Amino acid sequence: MKRSKVLQLQPDYNVKSHDFADLAEQIVRALPSERYEITAAFLRGRPGPGEPVSKADHSVYFEFSDKSLKGMRIRAMWALYKFCRKEQFDVVICNRFKPVNMMLQLNRWLKIPLCVGISHGFGEYDRFYRRSQAKRLIDKAWRFVGVSPAVKQYLLDCQCGFTEQNTYAITNAIDIEQAEALQLPRQQAREKLGLDQDARMIGALGRLVPIKGHRFLLQAFAALKDKYPQAQLAIIGAGREEARLREQIGQLGLEGRAHLLGFQENALQYVRAFDIWTMPSLAEGLGLALLEGMSGHLPVIATNVPAMLPLIEGAGGLAVKPSDVVTLTAALDEYLALPDAALQAKGEQAYRYLQEHHDIEVFRQEYLDLIDSGLSQARKDHP
Repeated sequence: MKRSKVLQLQPDYNVKSHDFADLAEQIVRALPSERYEITAAFLRGRPGPGEPVSKADHSVYFEFSDKSLKGMRIRAMWALYKFCRKEQFDVVICNRFKPVNMMLQLNRWLKIPLCVGISHGFGEYDRFYRRSQAKRLIDKAWRFVGVSPAVKQYLLDCQCGFTEQNTYAITNAIDIEQAEALQLPRQQAREKLGLDQDARMIGALGRLVPIKGHRFLLQAFAALKDKYPQAQLAIIGAGREEARLREQIGQLGLEGRAHLLGFQENALQYVRAFDIWTMPSLAEGLGLALLEGMSGHLPVIATNVPAMLPLIEGAGGLAVKPSDVVTLTAALDEYLALPDAALQAKGEQAYRYLQEHHDIEVFRQEYLDLIDSGLSQARKDHP
């Protein structure tokens, strides 16, 4: 039996050595190798020596420059067109806006039977010309996936070709077994990070950029620092806000109590260093770090943005308003006041929710069903 040829197109090379939370690699694993031959293609970047590669059958690195992917992108579009025409793919899966946008235009001529566009967040179709282009180019070949029900609803609300018939929510998931196997025991994790073994530790993981809301977390923690002298705060991540956040730590008198731990390779291994997991983001497409905290059996606090509210409610965590220091302070206060056993029970509740609602096997099955049914429909339409 001839295998169906699948192209999975991504904007950047970003394959991780552990794929527990890698959406694209989990889709590769979802498609049975006896029925599907998969090519992973990356518009920018390539692995260096010893860096991981995709588990797809083939990997292609276009290595387009940033400049060539802006504006009309004529050279990049031509190269992608020639490649797809030569390979004669049956399915193309596009991760994020740029690959979706390029294939929407190219498939007018390529006529690939099934195209799947995956949206990871909000705002991709806010601009009028993007909506009008989507409305003009979306046809029967296309299916769209939002990585949460909220992202699916955003697409539908754009009213530019996304419909209940062609748009799905496949909630992101993580390979819980693989994630847990990575996690260091509490004492070892704290030792490696240089954290106090006896502290009640509040943790956060994310790039140090304004949208992640770390400045509000620092303010909320500062309001409680005297009430809970054993409490400390640590943030894993790097980014352009680092100098500003360090300055804020000094201004709030949090030296020795709030720690910026910088970028950490395979940061999930350190999740058990913490007692409370926070995500104070102002906006999120899904909030994968929230699921990572749950995989470490941690109680969770997160903002009530549309993508995270169902997760935080399902996990029995505490939802707070974005950029609202008062509600964030109250949530931290509620958890810091709990005895160890009660706090751990909240963490176990979050873990059970993760197991029941974000299982990687369900995620893989939903992608396989989507692609199987989409191909079957395409073959009926074009026998």
